[in-house]
Amino acid sequence: MSDKTNLWYFEDVDLFNVLCPHKTVNMQEKHEFTTYNKNQFIYFTNERAKYIYMIAEGRVKIGHYSEDGKEVVKAILGAGEIFGELALTGEEKRADFAQAMDDKTNVCPVSIDEMRGLMADNQELSFKIYKLIGLRIRKLERKVESLVFKDARTRVIEFLKDAAAWKGKKVGFETMIPTKLTHKDIANLTGTSRQTVTTILNELKEANLINFDRRKILIRDLDNLK
Repeated sequence: MSDKTNLWYFEDVDLFNVLCPHKTVNMQEKHEFTTYNKNQFIYFTNERAKYIYMIAEGRVKIGHYSEDGKEVVKAILGAGEIFGELALTGEEKRADFAQAMDDKTNVCPVSIDEMRGLMADNQELSFKIYKLIGLRIRKLERKVESLVFKDARTRVIEFLKDAAAWKGKKVGFETMIPTKLTHKDIANLTGTSRQTVTTILNELKEANLINFDRRKILIRDLDNLK
């Protein structure tokens, strides 16, 4: 298993093409995509867990609110990824919320009974589902460790390196990361503030270690990014 499986803010199990009922002849007529606008909730904390969801288009934020009302972001998921899978492990009510981050976010819901039926008929699918659940648990454990033992600069730099390993494209000695994440998104994922992220990214840019705009982050040399 590659180092990518250690990431806690990206998912590396793409099951949409395997699971989506629209790609299964005997199920596609019973399912419709549900479209959400930006900031619209797909489900809320404590809502009954009845479905697993697959993202066909757009992005979805998974998180919860702390006791003092602060939003805690666990993951930002994109097209091809699934969420709500803990319902398969016995979760009766949602521990988190799911919220669309883009307009026209298209999501395909599959009931728990249907998913269990698919898994019963397909051992490989069952393995991938449980791999996904285990992967997300490990990512959460790593996130807790990072928040407790590492400073903000280290967390942001590790975020950039992990993003490069997962979605980066080599351009000579440089690595280009296509991303729609804002500084606020990165702050939420790394347990820092938007201002802190902006300061750190600008310092790295001034040191000619990275460059960035609204669509991409360019890392000059991964080995020198410290």
